[in-house]
Amino acid sequence: MRRVLPPVIVGVLALVAWELTVSLGRIAPFILPAPSAIGHELVAQRDNILSAAAASGLNALIGLLWGAAAGILAAMAASRFRLLADVSLPVAAVLNALPIIALAPILNNMFESTSNLPRRLVAGIIVFFPVFVNTLRGLREVDPTHRELMTSYAAKGWTFTRLVRLPGALPFVFTGLRQASSLAVIAAVVAEYFGGLQNGLGSRITSAAAFTAYPRAWAFVVGACLLGLIFYLTTLLLERLAMPWKARLLS
Repeated sequence: MRRVLPPVIVGVLALVAWELTVSLGRIAPFILPAPSAIGHELVAQRDNILSAAAASGLNALIGLLWGAAAGILAAMAASRFRLLADVSLPVAAVLNALPIIALAPILNNMFESTSNLPRRLVAGIIVFFPVFVNTLRGLREVDPTHRELMTSYAAKGWTFTRLVRLPGALPFVFTGLRQASSLAVIAAVVAEYFGGLQNGLGSRITSAAAFTAYPRAWAFVVGACLLGLIFYLTTLLLERLAMPWKARLLS
């Protein structure tokens, strides 16, 4: 209760203050809708929000999976060859610096308007950098005792990576995945603003805003927030399952 109750109280107080500010201050809905209006749209549009969240979530999930896999494999290769690490880090930094609003329209023009591939590519590119950097850092931080032990066993190459580097790098890998899980959802939703199929949360937000249905647009924004939270909590759960000893240490 000491962990859960304080943020719940703060959240409830923030919603009450928001509602009172909008109602007493007579703020126009296009500036800031009231939480009660957004909640009404959440209930009324729940089926549309769920279907749109499923479409955006699938794009974010596929982007997260291929981006994380590419980041881990690239980090494993870079940890073996110093020259490759020196070359790949600037390239990864360039990819991280690419803005979604510039990348998404270009990829949308490269593929058919009915294809989800551009959004999945955008999500994967955004995911790649945090996973790559964190995994590479973890692979490089090897306990000298473990290194000496594996050297005494004449373990080299993949055996050393599989038995020592990867298990030791797991905390760093999941740090990158926690960052990437929310970024994948953000990238998938923002990429939907720039054309393509109109079945995701991003396209529903722009459509509702274009028709001045601002509480409905905010309801879809809340759906996107909840989708990002689901991705993040799922990553935390996978981290607990992959590293049960960390959960025991925290408890």
